[in-house]
This record gives sequence, structure tokens and C-alpha cells, in this order.
Amino acid sequence: MNLNRRDFGKLALAAAAAPSSSLMAAKPNSVYGGVQIGVITYSFRDMPNAHTDAAAMLKYIVDSGASGIELMADVAEAWAGSPASKPVLMGGLPSSTPLSPQAMAQAQMQGRAEMVKAWRLSLNTDKYKEFRKMYNDAGVSIYCFKLEPAPAMSDEELHYMFSSAAALGATHVTTELSTNAAFTQRCGDMALKHGLLTAYHTHENTSITAWDAVLAQSKGNAVNMDCGHYYAGTGQSPVPAIEKLHDRIASIHLKDRGTGGRNAPNLPWGQAETPIVEILQLIKKNKCTFPASVELEYAVPPGSDSVVEVKKCIEYARKALNA
Repeated sequence: MNLNRRDFGKLALAAAAAPSSSLMAAKPNSVYGGVQIGVITYSFRDMPNAHTDAAAMLKYIVDSGASGIELMADVAEAWAGSPASKPVLMGGLPSSTPLSPQAMAQAQMQGRAEMVKAWRLSLNTDKYKEFRKMYNDAGVSIYCFKLEPAPAMSDEELHYMFSSAAALGATHVTTELSTNAAFTQRCGDMALKHGLLTAYHTHENTSITAWDAVLAQSKGNAVNMDCGHYYAGTGQSPVPAIEKLHDRIASIHLKDRGTGGRNAPNLPWGQAETPIVEILQLIKKNKCTFPASVELEYAVPPGSDSVVEVKKCIEYARKALNA
């Protein structure tokens, strides 16, 4: 390479501009050198109404310049009518039943979970086809749905998750890597029934062999590698792991961190040691088809916001892939 990582950082910072004022001013295109650069919508978590307003979220995505996303479930389910934010009626308890604040909070949490479960199992997932069309019409594809399965869920709940992801146009759902073999087998099998994948995410406790068991278990299981977490946890470049796992990777997350495990700070791209440029150029060189998602976790500087910072990250990626 003719430019080092910090050179790329300077170029990206210089090129980033403020977000546009019109939602549909221009459809974004963040495919560079054949590589889809996207964003996980978690990156906009501090923006107004990001968890509940699908139109507001779409504007943040378009203004950042991203044309593909890993969609967090909260905004999609809120749009589809989830009762998650509604008050829970504490019925079924005698009026004289004394409850501590902790017990009351637990009862409300359980009541809300049951209410959401009932809503999910009654929902026609055509609602998510409408959501998909709204986003696609604005130039944004949904390649991943982050509605996480859990071991205690019934097959009916898992069916809801994967059928919802399929309706949104996603190729996979993401969840945390589990050592519960029965659970990961169920996830892989259910994913295959819907023509999808379950991609497992790790944090700092990871290694190049972390996914071996689930990948051997089912063709429906795949990798969602967080390159920043990987570097922070192992102190090693993710490049060899990507080379090993490339045909089983559904998507990756990009962030810039140094070593030090959980204590390794997230920094603006180009200011830490995660080899983002090398990772992206490897993906391009090998013509890998999986998307790379910006996950904004460094502190937003005063006077900026998450949309501007995601835009800087996407520009950093563009410079790396067009070098």
C-alpha cells in the first residue's frame, strides 16, 4: 500500500460532510470495489427516535451514505406494532399481595415478555415486507436482522424470527456465540428451513477456532466476526481468521481498537491498531461476497453526531477499497 492506516484516517475525516436535509435527495451507494459497506443501525442509537421511528432511522441511514444495513429489531418491531413499550397491566394478583420494588419490576418484565411473545406469534410478517419496500425504495437493502434467538424460545418463536428476517430481505440473523449445542443445532436447522443463516457473534473472548463447533454442526450456522473485538481480545490481526473462514462468514463488523481485551478503547478509525484497511483490501482481493458493517462505538466528538461519524467511517472504507 502507498498510504498507511493513519493517512486513510486523515483522508476520511477531511472528506466527510454534514448530512443532507432531504431524505430522498439521492439514493446512497456504499458498494466500493465490489464490497458492500453497510452499517448496523445500533450505530445511531443516540439519535432522536432511533429505536421507535422507522422513517427517522431511514433518514439517518441515507444521510450517512449507507446502502446496506444490519437492522436492529427494536425499530422494525415498533413499526410493526410491537407492544414492547406499552404499560403492563398487573392482573391476576390479589390486591393484598405485597410486592417489593424488585419483585414488581420482575413481574412487569415477565408480563411484557409474555405480551410481546403473544404479539409476535399473531403477527402477519407481510408487515415486514412493507418495511422492506420502504427501505428498498430509498436505496437501502437489509442484509441482516438482529432479532436474537434464545435457548428457551419455542420453535414457533424461532419461526417468527426467521420468517421476519426473510420478509425483510435479510440473508441471516445474528446472535451471540453459544456453547449450548442443542440450541445452535436448532438455530442452524431453523435457518435452513427459511433459506437463511444464523451468524454467531463473539466479543473479546474469541479465537480463530471459536466458531469451529457450530460450523461443523450445521450448514445453517455461520460467522459474524467483529474485527475490533477480535483484535482487542486476541492481539492478533483478524486477517488469518477471515482467510480461514471466508466461505462461512455471513457478515463482519468494523471498528478500530487496540489490544487489551475489554479495556481496549474504541477510537475513531485510523487512530487505533485494528487493521481495517488490510481487512477491506483482503475482502476485495478475494472477491468475498459478505458485507462489512460499520459499528460506531467510539465517543462522538462534541459538535458532531452519529450520522456524521458513520459517514466518516464509510468514507474511510471507500478510500481503503479504492486505493
